[in-house]
Amino acid sequence: MSDRNTWPLALSVRPETMNAAAFDELAEAGIFHIELSSGSIDPYYSMIDFPHRSKEITKLAAQSGVTISSIHLPFGPFAEIDPASKDPNVRKHFLRIQTELLEAASRAKIGLAIVHPSGEPYEESERKERLSCAIDTIGQLCRTAVSLGVTLCLENLPRTCLCRTSDEMRLFLDAIPELRVVFDTNHSLKEDNVHYIRTVGSRIRSLHVSDYDFVDEKHWLPGEGSNPWEEILSALEEVEYNGRFLYEVKNPSPMKVAENYRRLISTRMEETK
Repeated sequence: MSDRNTWPLALSVRPETMNAAAFDELAEAGIFHIELSSGSIDPYYSMIDFPHRSKEITKLAAQSGVTISSIHLPFGPFAEIDPASKDPNVRKHFLRIQTELLEAASRAKIGLAIVHPSGEPYEESERKERLSCAIDTIGQLCRTAVSLGVTLCLENLPRTCLCRTSDEMRLFLDAIPELRVVFDTNHSLKEDNVHYIRTVGSRIRSLHVSDYDFVDEKHWLPGEGSNPWEEILSALEEVEYNGRFLYEVKNPSPMKVAENYRRLISTRMEETK
């Protein structure tokens, strides 16, 4: 088993919020690993011009002792960059944009890239076709990532998105051996989080940590929702998880995140009853 106490605290941040003062604030809170996350291709990380200034940005972070250890590739608008699109031109556009960002990550020695398997909403009748399109597209992107020295991590998603169950995630993992998983603790709506973790197992390379009400994603701090955290942490230890404990929460305050992390990691479920 792995040990939860060895999982370093990390935080997902918006690129446009990051400057020298913001990196200093993270370091003061004890957060030394971050993920740059942009939901949309517009402005394409342009507030910091990530494709052309990735090495400069990582150097700025390093001055505060902070490592940009992953990037979250853009996943919208769905009409333009959905890897599960039935339109081959949309899939090609997706690959072009994501490849440029993977190349920038590689130049900056950022080792992980997070990608969504689909947009939404989808009809149940088209799910098989969408899965086939996405597996082919993500497979191509993963081969590019491998060639650049970057590990591509596929995220589990909610609602009608692909990978809403571990069975669908396994379809990708079986078809793409180099692919890994980022497990989001606030996305499972059709399957228990603990079962999902145990099914995917050692392929989990990173986390998106937050809480929710089991109705829809909320990105609350752990403890504000319904997640059984001791069961989740124990399951991660069972599958030998050894990555970052990366928070992806709304309006993150570094100090509040750090306090939540210390309390969550050090407190067993029996002690909170």
